[in-house]
Amino acid sequence: MTTALALAFGYFLGSIPFGLLLTRAIGIDIRTVGSGNIGTTNVLRTGNKPLAAATLLLDAGKGALAVLLAREYGGIEAGMLAGVAAFLGHCYPVWLGFRGGKGVATLLGVTLAAVPMAGVIALLAWLGGALATRYSSVGGLASAVAAPLGAWALGFGHSAIALAVMSALLFWKHRDNIARLRAGTESRIGQKSA
Repeated sequence: MTTALALAFGYFLGSIPFGLLLTRAIGIDIRTVGSGNIGTTNVLRTGNKPLAAATLLLDAGKGALAVLLAREYGGIEAGMLAGVAAFLGHCYPVWLGFRGGKGVATLLGVTLAAVPMAGVIALLAWLGGALATRYSSVGGLASAVAAPLGAWALGFGHSAIALAVMSALLFWKHRDNIARLRAGTESRIGQKSA
């Protein structure tokens, strides 16, 4: 698998907007709900927990699948490139005018597939941050810090660099959440408003 093919494959797989597709199936356009985001947290605001869980699994799954398939046919570097591209596709899908999700689930999926133990560390950081504070954004940001640090500590330097790039972009995508956290106006998990 060439670099270009790995990037294209990862991007188009990552750009599948599962949150939007699943909510449309029940007659809701997720972009008109809560924050307007297409990710798991906003799908949860519809009150449909099974749909939110499906969104989480599918968004993580597309990141993992991009890594695993590209690695199978092109090696470790192709797998990581496809994972980065899947993350970019989720955050900036061409089908939605480059307005996508914030990338937490997809980053977790990429990490679990690329460096499984670092993925477990990131997943625990996500769960711990979200459960301790009841802020979804805190869990997501904690996982974004844990993923590259975990990969680095485990000796996967190249993967850690790629994960760090994705994590930096995830922080950028969460800049409004960070501002609301600092102002004390961020919505907690279970609240209806954005």
